[in-house]
Amino acid sequence: MISRPETAVGALTVLELLAQEAPPSAFDTVVHDARAAGLPADQLTHIERARELALSVQALFQHREQREAGLNALVETARDLTLPYTLAALLKVITQRARRLLHLDMSYISFPAERAGDFYVHSADGQTTALTEGMPVPGTSGLAVDVQNGSAPFWTPDYLSDDRITHSDEVDGVVRAEGLRAILAVPLRHADSFFGVLYCADRKVRHFSPHEIALMTSLADLAAVAIEKSRTLNRVQAEIAELEMDISAAKSGLADAARGHGAQARLTDLVLEGGDLHSLARVAAEELDSTVLVLGPDGATLAPAGEQPECLPDSLARAALDAHHNRRPVPLADGTWVAAIAAGAEDLGTLVVRPAEGPAGLDERLLEHTARTAAIMQLMLRSTTIAESQIRDAFFDDLLAVPPGQSEQLEERARRLSVDLNRPHVVVVARPEGGAQGRALIWASSYTYRKGGLRSIRDGVISLLLPGEDAGAAAKEVSDALTPLLEHPVTVGAAGPFTGLDPVRPALAEAMRCLDALAALDCQGTTASARDLGFLGVLLGDVRDVAGFIGDAIGPVIAYDAQRFTQLVQTLEAYFDAGGSPTYAAETLHVHPNTVSRRLERITELLGPDWQKPAATLEIQLALRLHRVRGALRPYDDGAPGQPAR
Repeated sequence: MISRPETAVGALTVLELLAQEAPPSAFDTVVHDARAAGLPADQLTHIERARELALSVQALFQHREQREAGLNALVETARDLTLPYTLAALLKVITQRARRLLHLDMSYISFPAERAGDFYVHSADGQTTALTEGMPVPGTSGLAVDVQNGSAPFWTPDYLSDDRITHSDEVDGVVRAEGLRAILAVPLRHADSFFGVLYCADRKVRHFSPHEIALMTSLADLAAVAIEKSRTLNRVQAEIAELEMDISAAKSGLADAARGHGAQARLTDLVLEGGDLHSLARVAAEELDSTVLVLGPDGATLAPAGEQPECLPDSLARAALDAHHNRRPVPLADGTWVAAIAAGAEDLGTLVVRPAEGPAGLDERLLEHTARTAAIMQLMLRSTTIAESQIRDAFFDDLLAVPPGQSEQLEERARRLSVDLNRPHVVVVARPEGGAQGRALIWASSYTYRKGGLRSIRDGVISLLLPGEDAGAAAKEVSDALTPLLEHPVTVGAAGPFTGLDPVRPALAEAMRCLDALAALDCQGTTASARDLGFLGVLLGDVRDVAGFIGDAIGPVIAYDAQRFTQLVQTLEAYFDAGGSPTYAAETLHVHPNTVSRRLERITELLGPDWQKPAATLEIQLALRLHRVRGALRPYDDGAPGQPAR
C-alpha cells in the first residue's frame, strides 16, 4: 500500500476526477503536476497507475452506456416493428433505424431477384444518388456473396481497397459514385430461409467493433422476423380478400341461382297452366330483362314481347343455323342472342333475345331453359294441332261429300270447329309437280291451322278451304310458301270468293278446272283462279260449267233484265253487232241513241268500268252467244236434270 501522503493525495484526486466524469486530459494534468512537484519515481509510478485505472474504468462505463443505448434502441426498434406496417413502410423503418443506430451515412436492403443468384435494391435510406431503389445487384460480386455463403455478417473498413472482396465494375462504380468506404453487410434470415441482406455504409474509413456488428446482427434478426410477419400478413390478407371475393361470387351465384330457379318455376307453371307462346315471351322478357321474339321454323314471327326492331339483322338466319347445329345460344355482334327451339334433331323454331344491359348481363342458362320450354309448347301445340287437324280434315271431306240441302249437321260441326263460312272463303287446290308429298301434307296442316281453314288431299292434289276474298292472291301465297319448301314446282288453282256451305263443292270443282286448264296450257308451276282464266277455264277444263261462265261474265245483266223486264242483254248484243257504235245499235233496236247510252251506263254500273276492255269484251260476247244458244235450246229440253236434251 501507498503510505506516503503525496501518493494518497494524487490517488484521491484521480478518484474525484473519475467521479466527476472528467475528460482524459484532466487525468493527464494530475500526472503532470506530480512530475512538476518533483515527486520520487516510485510515487510518480503509483499516480500514473491510478490514472490508467481511472481511464479504464471510465472507458468501461462508456462502453456500458453505449451498449445500454444500443439495447434501448433495439427495444424501441422491436416495438416499432410490431406496428402494422406495409412491407414497403416496414423496410423504410428498418433502414432508418440501422443508419441511426450506428450513426452511418446510409443503409439499404437488397432482396433476391427473379434471376437466380442476383439481387436488387428494395429500400434505401440516407443521401443517395447512384444507389436507387430497384437497382440490380449482381450476385457474383460484392459483399452479398460472402454473406450468403457464410450466413454471417461481413464488413470491410474500405470497400474499394479490400482484396478479400470479389469486385465488379458495376458494383464498384456505384460505391465510387456514392463515395462509400466502410460497408457492413448482415444477412436477413428467418428459420432456415435466407431472403435478403441489410447493408450499412459510411463515407469514411471505419473499423466496426464487435459490439456494433452484434448490434446490427440483432437488428437484422428483428427485421427478418418483422419482414416475415409482414409477408405472412400480406399473404393472409390476400387470401382473405380472395375468400371475400369467392364468398361474394358465391352469394351472387346463389342469388342468380335462386332468381333463375324462380324464373324456371314460372316457365314450368306456364306450361302446366296451358299458357301459349305469347305468355312465354312476356315472362321471358321480364325475367331476362330483354326484348324477346319467338320465330317459327319458317322464320315467321309467332310471339313478340317488348319493343321489336324494325328489321332483323341479316346474320340472324346464319346464327339460327349455328345455334341449332351447336345446341347452344349464339351471340350476334349487336348484342342479340339466338337460341334454338328444337326437339332432338327437329327444328321447331328460333328464340331471339336482345338484352337491355348488353350480352354480359344475360343469363344463358335461363335463355336455354326458355328455349326448351318453347320447344315443349311447340310439341304440345303440334300434338293438339294434329288431333284437331284430323277432325277438321274429316269435316272438310264430309263437306265435299254431303249433298246440298243437308247441311244442318255440318253447320253445327262448323260452329264447334270455329269455322265461320258466313265469312268470304276461297278454295285453293295445289298439285306438287314432283318431290315428297309428305312434306306438303305437313305444311298444309300447319298452314291451314294458322289461316283458320281446312284441308284435304285426293289423288295427289291438296285442297284448301281458306278465309279470303281474293282467290288469285290466295293461290299465289300458297305457291310462294310451298314451292321453296318442296324445291319443286307447284301448280295452284283457285276459285271464289263465296259464303255458306253449299257453294264449297262447286267452288272446288271450279278450282280443279283451273288446275286442269293450266295443265292443258302446259303451265305447270304457275297459279290461276277462275276469274284469271275466264272462258279458257270453260274451254280447257275437263268439266264445262257453261252456266257458271255465263254467270261470271254477264250474270248481273241477266238478273237485272229478269227483275225489271229491261232489255240490257239485247242492247249488249246490238252494241257489239254494231261494232261498238251506240248510234247504229239504236237503229237496230229502233230506239233513240240516248236510250242506248243510258242502257250502256247501267251495264257499266252492273259489270264494272273495265267491261269494254278487249279481254272482257271477248268473254262477254262469248257469254252472250252461249246464253242465246241455251235460250234457243231450253224449250226442247224436257229431260231430267243432268240428262241430254231430246
